[in-house]
Amino acid sequence: MRILSYLLVPFLLSLFSINLSFAKDDNKVNIIVESKEPRILFGAEKIIAALKGVGIEASLASNNKISAKQKNIVVATQATLSSTIKKQIQIEKYPTAKESFAIASFGKNNSLLLGADASGALYACLEFADKIKAAKQIPASFNLYDAPEMVLRGTAIGIQKPEYLPGRDVYEYPYTPESFPWFYDKQHWIDYLDMLVENRYNSLYLWNGHPFSSLVKLKDYPYALEVDEATFRKNEEVFKFLTAEADKRGIWVIQMFYNILIPKPFAEKHGLKTQDRNRPIIPLIADYTQKSIAAFVEKYPNVGLLITLGEAMEGVGQDDIDWFTKTIIPGVKNGLKALGTQTEPPIVLRAHDTDAPAVMKVALPLYKNLYTMAKFNGEALTVPEPRGKWADLHRTLSRIGTVHIENVHIMANLEPFRYSSPDFIQRSVKGMHHVLEANGLHLYPQASYWDWPYTADKAPKRLMQIDRDWMWYKAWARYAWKADRNSAEDFNFWSQELSDKFGTNADANKYFVEAYDQAGEISPKILRRFGITDGNRQTSTLGMLMTQFINPFRYGLFTLMYESEAPEGEMIIDYAEKEWKGEKHVGETPMQIAEEIVAHGKKAVAAIEKVAPYVTKNQEEFNRIKNDMYIHLAMAQHYSDKVKAAIQVLRFKYSNDVADLEKALPLLESSVAHYKNLTSLTEHTYLYANSMQTKQRKIPMRGVDKTFIHWKEVLPVFNVELANFKHNIDSLKNTKNTKAATVKAYDNANVKLLGNYQTYIVQQNAKPFSDKDEKIEALAPELKGLKGIALNTSEQQKNGTKLEFSNTKPVTVLVGFFTEKSLAYSPAPVLEIDASANNYGQAESKISKAVILKGMPNVNVHAYTFPAGKNTLTLAKGKALVLGFVDGNQNIKIYDAALDGSSKDIDWLFGEYEPTDVKL
Repeated sequence: MRILSYLLVPFLLSLFSINLSFAKDDNKVNIIVESKEPRILFGAEKIIAALKGVGIEASLASNNKISAKQKNIVVATQATLSSTIKKQIQIEKYPTAKESFAIASFGKNNSLLLGADASGALYACLEFADKIKAAKQIPASFNLYDAPEMVLRGTAIGIQKPEYLPGRDVYEYPYTPESFPWFYDKQHWIDYLDMLVENRYNSLYLWNGHPFSSLVKLKDYPYALEVDEATFRKNEEVFKFLTAEADKRGIWVIQMFYNILIPKPFAEKHGLKTQDRNRPIIPLIADYTQKSIAAFVEKYPNVGLLITLGEAMEGVGQDDIDWFTKTIIPGVKNGLKALGTQTEPPIVLRAHDTDAPAVMKVALPLYKNLYTMAKFNGEALTVPEPRGKWADLHRTLSRIGTVHIENVHIMANLEPFRYSSPDFIQRSVKGMHHVLEANGLHLYPQASYWDWPYTADKAPKRLMQIDRDWMWYKAWARYAWKADRNSAEDFNFWSQELSDKFGTNADANKYFVEAYDQAGEISPKILRRFGITDGNRQTSTLGMLMTQFINPFRYGLFTLMYESEAPEGEMIIDYAEKEWKGEKHVGETPMQIAEEIVAHGKKAVAAIEKVAPYVTKNQEEFNRIKNDMYIHLAMAQHYSDKVKAAIQVLRFKYSNDVADLEKALPLLESSVAHYKNLTSLTEHTYLYANSMQTKQRKIPMRGVDKTFIHWKEVLPVFNVELANFKHNIDSLKNTKNTKAATVKAYDNANVKLLGNYQTYIVQQNAKPFSDKDEKIEALAPELKGLKGIALNTSEQQKNGTKLEFSNTKPVTVLVGFFTEKSLAYSPAPVLEIDASANNYGQAESKISKAVILKGMPNVNVHAYTFPAGKNTLTLAKGKALVLGFVDGNQNIKIYDAALDGSSKDIDWLFGEYEPTDVKL
């Protein structure tokens, strides 16, 4: 397996020429390095600093001679180790694997730090420096071999922001000092890179939608540059500085980008959108992209590329393969040709919203230095051992023959609180190896990805992520290097780290670790058993509405989370149904988790209280950690009682007995009381719950323009929810034989169709397709009388749906998506794979099972809201219904019409909280 060969600066071919003689100066430790390779020199500097830190003078030897009177430290690689030294040492195992190293004593006073390559020699130096610091002297005798288990161990930084820039869409963030002042702070980069190398990370991923228009200029497209000349020169300087500093620390910089995304000035000049998921490959855009990549490779030859084919272009299909093999790879090759080299930079293919195995099958014959990457637990952390079809995908990619990388992505269910469970993290890395067969780690920040480099903590001065979350980075790196470790040795490691940070002793540290491990179970268990999605459209720590517990499909339930990113078990709705029917439960149940998370929270609080008396350093940070443990408990108690209430409410769905609702009431009241406590614990300690503060956020509340980002904003919603529930229980008890309210049909909005479109009246027996005979058998009463568009299914399946119209007032287009997932049907918008899936407020089903066509799947209605003007509705390939246009301010009741007779709607028990997420 050829890996990292591109990263390593070519080794010097000369061998050590070391003469055994007496040096004139016998008061210093000689550090002997013949190679001037930057990584080895950097490692030697770390040894010198460690020695000086314990009062020992040391310097690089000027003549590379070993002194018989002094202590000598020789740093070498297999390629540079002299035969003279080879004869003097006994090494149990010579380092040959990439980045491996051995440390051995030889002669009377000498130490050899030997790496298989320059990175191995660097790690030998770092290990030896750590031993010097711990012993406060040079170890008298040493014989050590070590090597990393994971080939790639990297972290990610998002060059992105919590909100959109004016006039731009998701991921569109040019590199400028105004948007990213930290990017130009060289000391910030030094601190971060030092943290990476200290933890033996060897890769750094920079995430941005389209970085090329900030980093290269094109002769054919000079207008594509998105920054001014002064900023462009700064960007060049910083990027070159970053890659050089990273390289000498053995760190490979990898630039990520999305496809197909183009710079704003380029788009405006050619009358295009910066991103359009349903746009076919256009030769102009392909030419621009290919030349951008070529210029980037030529200018920054030591930088890898991370490719996201899906999300900004239509997902699985031939377009993905063509774009990768006919645009991206040729762009890289053209850059190499301009450089006059055939050494391929690594390309990482991200298996997100694309058929990565199919893409790799075509790409590997064209380009060999390829890697694959996929999300470990979606955009969250839920389970150490994924299963099902998601695990199958990982294993398929791992078995292709290249290195497969596990992407620990976003952590939407952890933020903003601290998370550093050594046990959960270690089990996760073992799962990566043994279940997914992967051999690489790509680690996102623990929280506040969109707000780098700051945390969400409310403090006099913003806290930095690398400072607050030091244990997060250290734990993943430790187990990525070696997953299986002796438990006693492992505890001693963490005990020492915690003692260094907080001045605690070993007795206190066992409770410290227990607090982290107990709290570390709570958020993963909450999301994997109660949640709607593994994506960052759900802010798990803010809680959930009752309707989200009792009717999750209404909110676009992402079932993969339950099928693959959780142990075998039941959803709340499944559990309630089995309880009613007296059926046997399977696996992990909601009631089980409701009890377990509270137990974890109580144990975490008890453990951290036992630590408190022993803290002698960093008291303010410890107080924040302690508060986080109480927060976890309050969150667990809130979820636990609300889940129990939801199960009781679902029983009413079957029993129609108001007594079941009355039993739920005290549980719901208790959940609100715990949420009030949670709000109190966070009000003065956290700025926000979610670092992504845009319209993509949907659960528990729709958030746009930084709304519903704090617990104090959600608490009133839960209070009203409780009040509505009480009122509706009273209404059920005091009202008998109430006549059902008449449902008023929606009025047609005034629009002008800009094309030759065939229309029809939406009603029973109407034909919604121009080329098919299928008729509407039943429909939700609100839809009756609307003027629908009779679409041609053949055209829909070949090219998708494109509907152009103009309107003088805001309008909402009601679109029907079939519930069956098949190439025959246009897919409903899904935020987990398409960041633009809520640009028009369309991401959530409004009326479930709203239309029945004979012989076809159920139809859910989604709403696309457009401002006044000329507009275009575009849908992905496949059949879909356009059911008509209504006023853009029309209140569309969200409910399950259940026309197939599958269920009874009980969402009304809690009222509606649906503030609009479309700004008109």
